[in-house]
Amino acid sequence: MRIVDTDLPKNAANYAALTPVDFMRRAADVYPDRLAVVHGKIRRTWAQTYARSMQLGHALRDLGVQKGDTVTIMLANTPEMVECHFGVPVIGAVMNTLNTRLDAHSLTYMLDHAQSKVVIVDREFSHVMQEAIAHATVKPIVIDVDDSEYHGAGDCFGAYNYEALLAASPTDPIVFAGDEWDAMALNYTSGTTGEPKGVVYHHRGAYLNAVSNILEWDLPSHAVYLWTLPMFHCNGWCFPWTIAARAGVNVCLRRVSADGIFDAIRDHGVTHYCGAPIVHSMLVNAPTDVREQAMGFLKGRRVQGMVAGAAPSATLIESMEKLGITLTHVYGLTEVYGPCTICAPQEGWEDLPAAERAVYHARQGVRYHLQADADVIDTITLQPVPRDGETIGEIVLRGNICMKGYLRNPEATEVAFAGGWFHTGDLGVRFPDGYIKIKDRSKDVIISGGENISSIEIEDVLYKHPAVMAVAVVAKPHPKWGETPCAFVELKTGAEVTVAELIKHCKEHLPGFKVPGAIEFGDLPKTSTGKIQKFELRKRSGAISAIDV
Repeated sequence: MRIVDTDLPKNAANYAALTPVDFMRRAADVYPDRLAVVHGKIRRTWAQTYARSMQLGHALRDLGVQKGDTVTIMLANTPEMVECHFGVPVIGAVMNTLNTRLDAHSLTYMLDHAQSKVVIVDREFSHVMQEAIAHATVKPIVIDVDDSEYHGAGDCFGAYNYEALLAASPTDPIVFAGDEWDAMALNYTSGTTGEPKGVVYHHRGAYLNAVSNILEWDLPSHAVYLWTLPMFHCNGWCFPWTIAARAGVNVCLRRVSADGIFDAIRDHGVTHYCGAPIVHSMLVNAPTDVREQAMGFLKGRRVQGMVAGAAPSATLIESMEKLGITLTHVYGLTEVYGPCTICAPQEGWEDLPAAERAVYHARQGVRYHLQADADVIDTITLQPVPRDGETIGEIVLRGNICMKGYLRNPEATEVAFAGGWFHTGDLGVRFPDGYIKIKDRSKDVIISGGENISSIEIEDVLYKHPAVMAVAVVAKPHPKWGETPCAFVELKTGAEVTVAELIKHCKEHLPGFKVPGAIEFGDLPKTSTGKIQKFELRKRSGAISAIDV
């Protein structure tokens, strides 16, 4: 007799929705007195952090936040940011963490598109957020966070103070009562155009990627994790939930610097951290005395660093190893919760010379444990390309660690999921051993300091200048940021404009990190149909003198 599914329905005894917010409840139950958060003079246990997260949930409910409402968050890497990753989604609300480097215009768009009901904002970012809200259609409730470790300018302007709200709220546990497919986070990505797309995460995907982080890194219980990666970026690659699952320690770092990182490693026994290539380069390029001191207090102890955004070079791998830091290379996008493939090391790699070993470590690798599949396919037939390390196709992904879709953008969602795959837009090859490597980007996205910059967005701004006839923006290699925007500008006949004037124009319309780091005037190379040949400009970009912007 065959078993019929309807004879064995799910119920409270045999089914619970997967949600990463439950990791903190377990940490507080099992390890209530273990250290959870370090920030300046602040030391909080898992029991205390859980209680504060529940107070946040209750406070938001009292302010009228309901299931599906968006709570926008603009915070640095502080304890409050950790608490938001649990206190917001546990009540069924959607957390929307914003890039703290964005300008008011971009923030206004996101507030309106997300229909933000509440904004939680750090005092440092109060001015730009106040300007953004002034121009927004929505008028969210504002909760101020006045971090004790911030001593700069900025005035609180909200109706509520974060600490006062928590103090007036109960610590009673809240158990997530929704479905694992419910939206839990909204992250904006610029993609290939200047108009950002809202990437919607579900509880199930965040849960599984948080667990995958543990499996890929062999993350031990009570790991000491340093927050160099912004928690606003793909929800910190899901690591707020990963660290809770391991009852680890969140060492908050408001300002990322070589001294700050080395001091944290020394003072708190940091075991793991994540970051863009610029973070790791910052460490190897620190003053000699700083690096020597770091090697002295590590005394042979290894620290694990995770890198994404660009492949680590042989020089970087070798230099980091001398410091006592082992790099793990991962790849991902906002649409897949951060990293979802890993260059998993194989037996024998470590015996190779650094330069040869880097060739293997430079690949984007293989799928995460809990991601269903990753492949490289022909863009026309959608069939896998040969595993020869030469045939180029598009890198595609599928499985539970993929977004629900783009908020209020069904057309873009349909394109992204065509043929049952998530299409990354990255072009790559697959080797005989199954490892994937990026060869080029079909999207004209510049990755500067780990941040995605749309070349089209910059071009649109430059086109607004009355002297500009044609413009093309490409990536220029940069020793610190990895890449920086480089603009090639063709002027209208008889028009005159200086580099300084164009930079000033860009600064009036773009956040600082998107302003071109180099500009060259001249005729742009074009095809017979008038299409600008960006591949020719990429070849020239390295020789263009950089500008101090």
